[in-house]
Amino acid sequence: MVWVNWRRIQNEIKILLLASLPGATFLVVIVIARLYGFLQDFELMALDTFLRSRPAEGSDDKVVIVGINEEDIRRLGYPIPDGEIATAIQTIQKYKPIAIGLDIVRNLPVEPGNKKLVEVFQNSKNLIGIEKILPPDPISPPPHLPPQQIGFSDIVVDKDNKYRRYLLWTPSPKNPQNPEEDKYSFGLQLAQAYLSHQNINIETGIVDQNTIRFKTTELPRFISNTGGYVNENSSGLKILMNFRAGKKPFHILSFKDINSENFNPELLKNKVVIIGIVASSVPDFVNTSAIVYQQIPGQIYGVEFHAHACSQIINAVISGRSLLKVWPDGWEYIWIIACGCYPIILFWLTQSLWKNLLAVVVAALALFALGLVLISSGWWIPIAPGLLTLIINGLGLSGFAFALYQHNQLFKIKMNERQHTIEHAFTVIHNGPLQTLANVLRQMQAQNWPHEELKLQLEKLNYEIREIGEYLKLEALSQEESLRLGSGLKLDLKCPIHELFYAVYTSTLERQDLEYLKNIKVKIRTFEPVEDKYLSVHNKQELCLFLEEALCNVGKHAKGVKRIEAIGKKNEDFYILKIQDNGLGLVSSLESKGTKQLRNIAKNLGGDFRRESIAPKGTVCEISWRLRK
Repeated sequence: MVWVNWRRIQNEIKILLLASLPGATFLVVIVIARLYGFLQDFELMALDTFLRSRPAEGSDDKVVIVGINEEDIRRLGYPIPDGEIATAIQTIQKYKPIAIGLDIVRNLPVEPGNKKLVEVFQNSKNLIGIEKILPPDPISPPPHLPPQQIGFSDIVVDKDNKYRRYLLWTPSPKNPQNPEEDKYSFGLQLAQAYLSHQNINIETGIVDQNTIRFKTTELPRFISNTGGYVNENSSGLKILMNFRAGKKPFHILSFKDINSENFNPELLKNKVVIIGIVASSVPDFVNTSAIVYQQIPGQIYGVEFHAHACSQIINAVISGRSLLKVWPDGWEYIWIIACGCYPIILFWLTQSLWKNLLAVVVAALALFALGLVLISSGWWIPIAPGLLTLIINGLGLSGFAFALYQHNQLFKIKMNERQHTIEHAFTVIHNGPLQTLANVLRQMQAQNWPHEELKLQLEKLNYEIREIGEYLKLEALSQEESLRLGSGLKLDLKCPIHELFYAVYTSTLERQDLEYLKNIKVKIRTFEPVEDKYLSVHNKQELCLFLEEALCNVGKHAKGVKRIEAIGKKNEDFYILKIQDNGLGLVSSLESKGTKQLRNIAKNLGGDFRRESIAPKGTVCEISWRLRK
């Protein structure tokens, strides 16, 4: 027995390993695909989704945008004259901002008012202007601002034409060997000005000496394989953009508001104020899918992009708002492999289609929720490859589990059919030839049979055995729509059950080979009909065998029997079939093969069975079951 169980365990292990092979293969494919960057777009889309799905944040109280909108352009013209810009800067300065950023190109005069703007530039020590330094079209800075008041506005685009990174620092393209000419971004210059006002200065990183830090906050440097990126350009110092979530990330004032001074003075005091274009007629857009509320779907204005970059640095240092970080490569691949192995292990444990699917769906939702929680905490982990391996492996193994389930069900059906065939064959033999043989043996023991009578009984036995063989062959071909009783009567199981009961009752009580049936004087039988929708052909077959076996037991064991009742009646939604005699009663507590057969039939019907002696004498054999469609 132990050896048989061990063989079965070995076979199951082989099946599980075979089922796991496609899942393991797909997991290897996913890891290789990620190593070569084939999943980068997928992971970046997932990053955008998580950033977009975060809870909303309030408007930043440290950064304000002064936006030149369409109404301002219609009123002032475009390019905006130098005099108008100078006036706006002077007005803003009255409210004592910490820094003013001018995200408008001013390398050439735009009259009228250039002289006035030059004076403003020379007198505004907290003003930061822009230049463009990277190919193909560099743009020089405003000529009257010193280098320390200039930041480059160049931004780095991803392969899908979206912007998720911000370039903070780069060597001077003209003189990369001279650190004195290194270039700083517009957003970093504004953040540095704000933090310097708080006595927090820029320093070299401690954990990573190739990045920068403010006090204890070290900016996580983008490298070529950061997160879902693979072999990206990592020159200069870049960080991942952690866009501010919410419907209104920044307060935006129009040029008209500034000129008319129609605003709350507290909006500008001790703030970073960034002046830029927020008009759709001027092509200064940045593509992003990481922000929910956008005036133009899929795009924000360039001035907003710089505001997000400046804001995330300032709030990381002052308020502890998270900057986006990633795990080391090794941990990321361990995570992906763990996600891919989960459905494989789950399949080993359940081997069930629906349990497997449910667990995979729950795990996928939990994984998405985990990604959302972690991104809100500043961690970008490879949820996308994890979800991919989890779902595809889960669906694939669930499909295999379903096929395995179907195979097991078919195997069980075949085994049940085989068992039923064996039991049915035994029942037919038990109720026919074995009864004849038992009668022959009793008479031989009594030694009161003549030789000729013994010969006739043995010939009858031979005939019955051969006839049963032919019947079983015929039954296999007729799909169990017929039943042969021990008396030799063949029943058509398509008939109503009460008619079949009458036929079984009459035919069995007429048998001459059952000794005590000959002495019965009172025979009572009544069988109420049952609609065919409640009984299958198989149910009818088993009920007829139950009645036959119960009657045969009376004929074999009910010594002194004079009366028999066979009653079939409905009681609410139950049907009760009862056979009762007034014979000697049960003489042994041990169950015979026939009684076990009756109990098994009751079990197959999902009903209850009882066989017991009754007072003052006799035996009752009863089966009851619920009528179900």
